[in-house]
Amino acid sequence: MAERMRLLLAEDNQRLRPALAEGLEATGAVLVVLSCASGEEALEFCLAQPVDVMLLDVQLAGRLNGIETAEAIRRELPRMPVVFYSIQDDDSYYRDFQRSGILTHFAYVRKSNYLLPTMLLPLLRDALDGRSFIDPDIASRVSEVRRKDQHDPMALLEPVEQAVARLLAQGKTNEQIATQLGFRDKRTISRVNGQIYASWGLSETATDEKVARTRASIIAQSGQLLRWDEEGTPSILNEREEWVPWTG
Repeated sequence: MAERMRLLLAEDNQRLRPALAEGLEATGAVLVVLSCASGEEALEFCLAQPVDVMLLDVQLAGRLNGIETAEAIRRELPRMPVVFYSIQDDDSYYRDFQRSGILTHFAYVRKSNYLLPTMLLPLLRDALDGRSFIDPDIASRVSEVRRKDQHDPMALLEPVEQAVARLLAQGKTNEQIATQLGFRDKRTISRVNGQIYASWGLSETATDEKVARTRASIIAQSGQLLRWDEEGTPSILNEREEWVPWTG
């Protein structure tokens, strides 16, 4: 008899969680070593006792959602296999998924389409074998959100961050921005700037704060999400979702 896969299950629904764990174990192919409601509990357990594969609801109890939980775990355990499922249709989750950089050893599916244990098993096995899968409905929504953000990068920012970005685009200093927005501590603006850079992918491509600030200003002025290569050449997504040189 083949050894059962050791699975970590994170699901915040108190009724669904035990039923799902019981159904998976009843297949004879799965051993649920942890069944929990929060990403924090999953993270603590997995770093102490690595499992074979994770099954994570995207919406969880606690501060971390399922995608953020997987991202935190995979920082310590690279390419840990994971299957995400969700009934939520929130743009922020698709943005989290894109930003996570999780490209392998995963599946991302609709809860309503795939939550039967017999349908989850092939996805879990594929993740273990290094194969990836995105439900077509999920792929469509990811592309939709990507296009939306491409034409409105401010949608990626919270209201205060939007206000700071607009003032950055006017060439104002942190002190001037803090004064105009009524902040008592100019260091708050530095922290907000960091959130803007991270949301627009600038913290990954610009290690110098001055460069990141300049690029954030360009994005705010142009109203288009841009990215820069190692040579400093900006590009933009076209209608076919291909990165092409940006001509301004």
